Amino acid sequence: MISSKDLRKTWLEFYESKGHVNIGAVSLIGDGTTGVMFNVAGMQPLMPYLLGKKHPSGTRLCNVQGCVRTVDIEEVGDESHCTFFEMMGNWSLGDYFKKEKTAWTFELLTKKFGLDANKICSSVFAGNEYAPKDDETANLLMNLGIKKENIYYLGKKENGKENNFWELEGTVGTPCGPDNEWFYPLHDEKCSDTCDINCSCGRYVEIGNDVYMQYQKTENGYIPLENKNVDTGFGFERCLMFLNGLTDVYKTDLFLPVIELLETKSGIKYGEDEKSTRAMRIIADHLRTTVMLIGDENGILPSNVGAGYILRRIMRRAIRYMRSLNLSADVLTDIAKLYIEQIYNEAYPLLIQKEDYILDEINKETAKFEKMLVQGNKEFEKVITGIERKREFMQKQDPTAVVENVINGKSAFRLYDTFGFPIELTEEMAGERGFTVDKAGFDEAFKEHQEKSRTAEKGEFKGGLQEGGEIETKYHTACHLLLAGLRKKFGTGVEQKGSNITSERLRFDFNFERPLTKEEIEELEKFVNDCIARKIPVERLEMTFKEAKEQGAYGVLKASDDDVVSIYKIGDVDFQICGGPHVSNTKEIGKFKIVKEQSSSAGVRRIRAEIE
Repeated sequence: MISSKDLRKTWLEFYESKGHVNIGAVSLIGDGTTGVMFNVAGMQPLMPYLLGKKHPSGTRLCNVQGCVRTVDIEEVGDESHCTFFEMMGNWSLGDYFKKEKTAWTFELLTKKFGLDANKICSSVFAGNEYAPKDDETANLLMNLGIKKENIYYLGKKENGKENNFWELEGTVGTPCGPDNEWFYPLHDEKCSDTCDINCSCGRYVEIGNDVYMQYQKTENGYIPLENKNVDTGFGFERCLMFLNGLTDVYKTDLFLPVIELLETKSGIKYGEDEKSTRAMRIIADHLRTTVMLIGDENGILPSNVGAGYILRRIMRRAIRYMRSLNLSADVLTDIAKLYIEQIYNEAYPLLIQKEDYILDEINKETAKFEKMLVQGNKEFEKVITGIERKREFMQKQDPTAVVENVINGKSAFRLYDTFGFPIELTEEMAGERGFTVDKAGFDEAFKEHQEKSRTAEKGEFKGGLQEGGEIETKYHTACHLLLAGLRKKFGTGVEQKGSNITSERLRFDFNFERPLTKEEIEELEKFVNDCIARKIPVERLEMTFKEAKEQGAYGVLKASDDDVVSIYKIGDVDFQICGGPHVSNTKEIGKFKIVKEQSSSAGVRRIRAEIE
């Protein structure tokens, strides 16, 4: 049995022997330049270089790149779909082309993976108005020893069929080109006389593909690139499964320790029944994704917006399926430890360094959701019961009456707002019971809630607060201390450029041209905590805007000289124009911890912090 560590090593060493440089993996989190939240393909971080930019490591590159895709999250639970996955890749940036690439892929498959050349199948591009029929690749394949009858001409993907022209769908300006895909039969038995790589019976598995990126997609079609590039992508999990003679990715060593743990803890055998098997797969997949996203170099945390919302949805989905197996929440950290300490300890050493942090965040989110889950499930059942009673009543009145099994938008929003159920979770739970959710009604209720939040207290909570509670007030005062620390360290030219405060964290944006060093972050954190330890009284003053400026107050508020404004004074630390609210003494805040510092936009940095 080939291990995941052996496969990773084999891939990298093979291409390094062909003059490629291992460039390593980059962050899973999109940097904003590619228009996606997460990296969804191994080639995505290399897009600028495929379009002509020179790569610092040269023209021959290779790596194993982690990716995250959530568009098909509902498919997770079958034998092969994964939210986090890895792509084994190698690239030629205007260096070698079809002759070398076909020979090397064939060598890898036959010499390193031990596949029978007589069984290897391949597909090449059938041609269209933009790119010619790829007889060149077909002839190269036959010269290597692949049978003519095992080579198939396929066209550009249309209506979900055929796909031998690779491109990022829905994009303009991206590299693309004809595709040479590699297939192998799992067994020798054909389902029919016409059984081939296009058959849906599952006999043939796609091992990987070589894309000859020689075009750029435009609004009006495709234009040739100056350089002819090669982009190779082999799915790591799929290859590992296939090379071990398996049809279930969860039986590979990437998941097997987790599956065995779930079997032991639940007393249920994997594969025993469809429902529990699906639950185990979802838990194993979602916890792996959770570990990778929190432990990433640009790691994220669960929240109600953006990438954080996706992470929260994934985590809460896993927690729910844990409960369906009657497993306690602490099993989640046991699973996370397996991924960190055993399965990915060599490939992703940063996970080991961040282990305590990852486990702590998993425990925090689990605790939050567990508190709400019991009541949320009760509320969900009330909603279902209400619909069923209405249906029963109406059909008694009129046996022909049709009552739709639809959870209204307001009920779905209450589950979201009060019990922390992502709308997708409600939709999934409803689907399991034969119900649907009024998504448009949910969106309307959500929009109404946002408007109420904006108009509370004449429209706005002050200082970026999303709520007006006690914990948010502590965070708001902590923002003042943070800004004071920044201005003390870097000068009064540092200004607030935005903030967002919830009951879980603060997000603070400020103008600065470079990332903060580790030492600078530690200094800022110490400054705030020292201010808290000093137990400084917080005073509210009122004066005209002109008087405030004359006394040295600062802030982003725009007002006329005669306007009366509110100023909060924190001892000798801060004197800022602000609408509040604030704690009465810094001792009320608690321990302040910066969890992340990153770019927000050009010339603006963002700090995320929490109070413990």
